[in-house]
Amino acid sequence: MTTVTRFAPSPTGYIHVGNLRTALFNYLIAKKTGGQFILRLDDTDRERSKVEYADAIMSDLEWLGLHWDRIERQSERMDRYEAAAESLRRLGRFYECFESPTELDLKRKKLLNMHKPPVYDRASLTLTREQKDEYRDEGRDGYWRFLLDQNRIEWDDGILGPISIDAGSVSDPVLIRGDGQVLYTFASSVDDIQMGVTHIVRGADHVTNTATQIQIMEALGGRPPAFAHHSLLTGAGGEELSKRLGTLSLRDLRARGIAPEALLSLMARLGSSQPVALRMSLDEIAEGFDLGQFGAAPTKFDAEDLIPLTRERNQHLPFAAVAERVHGLGVPAHLAERFWAVASKNIDTLDDLAHWAELVLDGAEAVIDPEDAEFVAAALSMLPDPPFSETTWGEWTAAVKEATGRKGKGLFMPLRKALTGQAHGPEMAELMPLLQKIRAKA
Repeated sequence: MTTVTRFAPSPTGYIHVGNLRTALFNYLIAKKTGGQFILRLDDTDRERSKVEYADAIMSDLEWLGLHWDRIERQSERMDRYEAAAESLRRLGRFYECFESPTELDLKRKKLLNMHKPPVYDRASLTLTREQKDEYRDEGRDGYWRFLLDQNRIEWDDGILGPISIDAGSVSDPVLIRGDGQVLYTFASSVDDIQMGVTHIVRGADHVTNTATQIQIMEALGGRPPAFAHHSLLTGAGGEELSKRLGTLSLRDLRARGIAPEALLSLMARLGSSQPVALRMSLDEIAEGFDLGQFGAAPTKFDAEDLIPLTRERNQHLPFAAVAERVHGLGVPAHLAERFWAVASKNIDTLDDLAHWAELVLDGAEAVIDPEDAEFVAAALSMLPDPPFSETTWGEWTAAVKEATGRKGKGLFMPLRKALTGQAHGPEMAELMPLLQKIRAKA
């Protein structure tokens, strides 16, 4: 049987690192088995779903290399959901309700005050046709709930292990709202059956959804897929991350210069027993991926962990991968490859190349400590004008040492700061042949 997985985001906003974890896990399962990976847009919310968000989701996945085998849009499958709903009505598993949100809230509070679970009391099951007509005459719109079998719902979760949930402790889920909107729990169940989805990985906050969806799928005559629920992300200090996920969208991380390989490498191992290590391709990432290595405990995520991985990735890039960017910065063609060899060791993100291009082309504002001013002036008078060669730094500093008696850090550090404006950076012998201008000599 072909493995079929899916990623089903709602195009109501930009996808973030939490969404990515779900997408990546499902993608890797399909990739490892030669199966299918479906991108399914959960766009049944007509008011909140936007084309620009759908486009952004696809753009982000393409940037990461998570290419889907086919795309589905739930908004184009409404007839399928209506047919499934009618099937459940005939089976007596779908019933119409009319309570207002206020009335439902009062019921919940009453149950909680009695120290009972706030489970819907199924009052609407006994409504007569006349009573329903009266509610409609009052202007109320009926919404539809699924009638759960009140037994235990069990499955062997791919991450959490054996799960058993008492359906009697769960309210019959609302599947279609009064305005006709088909809700996620129902649309997803219908789609997973009809699209032949065999494996689903999603967040641990969906465990109760899974229990109800298993019954919905079985009522529709389908076979539920294998489920796995990954842990939820927290901040670096263990704080709740959900409120900050909006600031951790993939497009924000991309704008910061985070490399796709860094993001994929971290998210494919975070929360598992395997160490995080940079992998330069999805094939490498898939090779070591194993759901069984992941735990149930909340997983700490720190966006700063992406910086060293991005730095390492950039150092692995061949010049051909960045040639267009380097040329775009104005670096002369005959120096471009050498520039990359030097600068790549001294950047976090590719955006940092602009700083080194500016230094090479226009020189840097000299940083000269007062006690070194006389020494630096004397040394600069001995420095020839560009262009410099591979031996310029060694020959110049040797001559300055001979003339001034300075040596070691007292010799090299003031000269580095005068030429580059900073105390750290590339080996000066490698940097000197790239420098087109020395501002301190102007």
